[in-house]
Amino acid sequence: MSTCTTCLLLSLPLPFLPSSLPSSLPPFLLSSHLLSSLLLIRPSSPIMSASSPTVNQREQYKDQLPSDPKALDNRFPLYLGDWKKSDPRVDDDLAMDDMDEPHMKRKLAILKKHPEIEKLYGHDSRTTLVTIAAAAAQVYFAYLFGRVWTDTIWGFLVFAYAVGGSITALYGVLIHEATHNHAAPTVFLNKLVGLTANIGIPVPIYASFRRYHLEHHTYQGVTGMDPDLPLEWEKKMIRGNAALKLLWLFIYPLMYVVRGAAMQKTPSTWEIYNIIFTVCSDALVVRFCGWRGLLYLFVSLWFGYGLHPGAAHFIQEHYTFDDGQETYSYYGILNKPYMNIGLHMEHHDFTKVAWSRLPEVRAMAPEFYDSMAYHTSWLLVHWKFITEPGYGPQSRLGRSMEDHKAARKQVGKLRRADEHAYEEMALDVQKEKDE
Repeated sequence: MSTCTTCLLLSLPLPFLPSSLPSSLPPFLLSSHLLSSLLLIRPSSPIMSASSPTVNQREQYKDQLPSDPKALDNRFPLYLGDWKKSDPRVDDDLAMDDMDEPHMKRKLAILKKHPEIEKLYGHDSRTTLVTIAAAAAQVYFAYLFGRVWTDTIWGFLVFAYAVGGSITALYGVLIHEATHNHAAPTVFLNKLVGLTANIGIPVPIYASFRRYHLEHHTYQGVTGMDPDLPLEWEKKMIRGNAALKLLWLFIYPLMYVVRGAAMQKTPSTWEIYNIIFTVCSDALVVRFCGWRGLLYLFVSLWFGYGLHPGAAHFIQEHYTFDDGQETYSYYGILNKPYMNIGLHMEHHDFTKVAWSRLPEVRAMAPEFYDSMAYHTSWLLVHWKFITEPGYGPQSRLGRSMEDHKAARKQVGKLRRADEHAYEEMALDVQKEKDE
């Protein structure tokens, strides 16, 4: 996995840079251009819409999408909104929508046409084996740098980024799979898998991630409820400044802690178990690998959850690169080592499908996925997000709890989706208007 990531980084001839920058520039000129692009204060000029790195094939599939003139929710069938993305050059806050999160209704629309997708539900036990192997590998590397390779600094940092960071980014995927009970047949066994993945991460992450991530799925975009949304200081301080966005991505591991603390919730029982488990595992690492071995795990965490190709999915998933769309998939080569974590639209639509079968969801219903905007390069996601002033931490969609609940009331009728369901809802709305 790490070899794939490293080779990709080293072999790129810079096609992901803006077209105005020749890929043949010598390294010292390239680095100076990058620095100037990060620090440049742009003169005032007419604001142009930030170019999006996404692609889609909507025209190709428009005739294959279902239509229903009686649908109550005017976002049917793709459930794209009519809102405009937030631009930090002119907007002070998130873009706002007055509807519920789209994936519950997208799932019902897709299943109505492709009921065979339900056969893909279930866990994949190979996730447990990958977790054990990844945890063992990282602890072994901690031992090497703590007890054997003790006289290298640059080798330590390079290895911690290229290998340790890549493995730590994979831990995030494994913890995500365990959170959705995709690694083992029971909830309890999945929690044990999550704790196993946490061995290579020197801070207690798993139980808190499980708690807050499931809330993210339930209340996607709901302000005050979705822990994945940026905090006020992130929106106000960073905005579209390239240098500040670069720094913000570098400290992104810290944001997991800060955003969780901002929810001001009492630790759950499993969060307490996780703390005890991590303190014990860290003590064992220090005992057998030394303090330098524990430091290797910390540095790997910082790199792997920060400015690393394997962490670009944090930006790819819900940062609004296009108007009306709040969730994005990534279809690229790094889905292989990172267990299809990039297929985020498919995952939100069908949370019961394990990582190994997510490509089948897209293959069964291409009109619902290839017709959405999607990413093809995580490097380009980071590059565009950092260098384009039209993107920033506030490039997200928000909604109020009241709007979310009001629009979600339609789901009960959508679940009974027969030939008359949409007509029934439309009649109810008309009746309310008449009254």
